[in-house]
Amino acid sequence: MWWFQQGLCFLPSALVIWTAASFIFPYITAIFLRHVDPLVPYISDTGIMPPERCLFGIMLNISTSLCIATMYVRYKQVCALNPEKNKIAKLNKTGLILGVISCFGMCLITNFQKSAMYSVHVLGASLTFGIGAFYLLIQTILSYMMQPDIHGKEIFWIRLTLLLWCVSSLLSMAISTILLLSGRYGTGLEQKLHWNPEEKKVSLHATVNLDGQTLYDIPRSLMADENPLLISGSI
Repeated sequence: MWWFQQGLCFLPSALVIWTAASFIFPYITAIFLRHVDPLVPYISDTGIMPPERCLFGIMLNISTSLCIATMYVRYKQVCALNPEKNKIAKLNKTGLILGVISCFGMCLITNFQKSAMYSVHVLGASLTFGIGAFYLLIQTILSYMMQPDIHGKEIFWIRLTLLLWCVSSLLSMAISTILLLSGRYGTGLEQKLHWNPEEKKVSLHATVNLDGQTLYDIPRSLMADENPLLISGSI
């Protein structure tokens, strides 16, 4: 019997494989249709335009269901292994609540695209990654409290390594996003701090040359008795 056929091992396996496919297939579709830049775009950018948006949505919704099922199985497992330890029970229940909130954020990311409702999309990303990091932290603490009676120390160190990797990834992603927005799209604060000097040396000016007094293509001689709409001014 393969390891993923034992008990409910298929749930986390299916979650990882399906979620990876949820990112890969929409990306391939968006690249094939030339909807995004092939050089490592944001995940949200591959879920803006149809048909990859539809594919991204339905696949990530299934991932959300698998994620909730996996978290619930983990919750019941900890309950069964530590029936008389109140601290672990309370921490375990808190972890389940945070996990469900994180999954709800994934639903928001899926169903509220960045181009449609940006604020809701960002809220979903904050819940998914921010609250999800706290869920990983709680699982790491649980692993620490359950060693060495329930499992070996290597489980704790593996979860701690994954937690640190996820936190570092979140920080790097947040910093890169902030730098991208603040570095390329100026604000009043940015100009006060003398950022982006290259943009300060550039100005745009456009003038409008009117070839007629109206927007019609009818010759002026045919409109002598009419009061045409005048257009004046400059930009």
